[in-house]
Amino acid sequence: MDFESLFRADLEQLKDDGNYRVFADLERRAGSFPKAHHHFEGSGQTRDVTVWCSNDYLGMGQSAVVTSAMHEAIDKCGAGAGGTRNISGTNHYHVLLEQELADLHGKEAALLFTSGYVSNWATLGTLLSRIPDVMVFSDEMNHASMIEGIRHSRARKVIWKHNDLDDLRAKLAAAPADAPKIVAFESVYSMDGDIAPIEAICDVADEFGAMTYLDEVHAVGMYGPRGGGIAEREGVMDRLTIIEGTLGKAFGVMGGYITGSVALIDWIRSFASGFIFTTALPPALAAGALASIRHLKKSAIERRRHKENVAKVRAGLTKAGIPWLDNPSHIVPVMVRDPKKCKWISDILMDQSGIYVQPINYPTVARGAERLRITPTPLHTDADIAKLISSLSDLWSQCALARHVAVA
Repeated sequence: MDFESLFRADLEQLKDDGNYRVFADLERRAGSFPKAHHHFEGSGQTRDVTVWCSNDYLGMGQSAVVTSAMHEAIDKCGAGAGGTRNISGTNHYHVLLEQELADLHGKEAALLFTSGYVSNWATLGTLLSRIPDVMVFSDEMNHASMIEGIRHSRARKVIWKHNDLDDLRAKLAAAPADAPKIVAFESVYSMDGDIAPIEAICDVADEFGAMTYLDEVHAVGMYGPRGGGIAEREGVMDRLTIIEGTLGKAFGVMGGYITGSVALIDWIRSFASGFIFTTALPPALAAGALASIRHLKKSAIERRRHKENVAKVRAGLTKAGIPWLDNPSHIVPVMVRDPKKCKWISDILMDQSGIYVQPINYPTVARGAERLRITPTPLHTDADIAKLISSLSDLWSQCALARHVAVA
């Protein structure tokens, strides 16, 4: 078989469809977030851009609170962890961070992973492969990491309609009464920015004796009085069996984790291959995350300023008639609904205005739902916001795209 021809043909098809991903070569500037240097491929040239699509939602990746803790940890411990957690790789910073995460979510224990993707994949894969005759009930909009963990386990799965309590209840009722059940869902869904009715889902799960697994990756640090996520804000953390989160978004560093009971966490620690057989996070990353979490537990100013800037961006888009998907979270999806125009707008914003917003096309979103996913931060200025709205408005006219107030 001519493998190279196969590879090239598939890539050309992606390009023809407007779905080929191009990575922007960025150099983040310490202390200047959301500004970055954009390196032009092959030219050796750079220009300054303003990043509008970062998951560093609160700018904590640039915070002196975080970076100073990381510097201190490097000076004390060196670079890497030196091994897996089982073989010399458990650093004291890991232990402190797990204690801090358990406290954040009101749980007995926590377990660190190398990313949020791995924590979902490894935890769900382990739960579903080792609990006899278990069934998983997965929201249809769950993240790829959750889907892969479920698929890897080969457990019986049932997909329920997104945030649809009646559908969830009907599908749980249709399952064998004696089958162990796990309901897996997210709090904030990252593309549409909608939020799950967590308490109501827990009510349905309780009716059928189901375990609950909540992914809070886009909510931790952002919601709740201490940044514990939507479940903390709603006062229902105690009702979730497992709360999963990330250190790579609002906390500004890298890594993933789960929280739960001592026995559950120890069980995952003992059986999850995605935890057992991988090198531990570098101590400096754990130290940075620890400092970030401790800071955001006490400080609300970042969340307040962030909320203000999200409101300013939405008001500007509405005034300009640019359609954005209304939702109760911090994510602002600007709906283009055409893959080629979506990429073209993104390219022109970067090249002519120094504004970086990555196009979101299929398969991340459905065909016809292409968008620019805008994520304001507390550190964007009023001038940044005005330039974004003005530049988008000009391009909207050039593309002859319809203008609306908002879309549901």
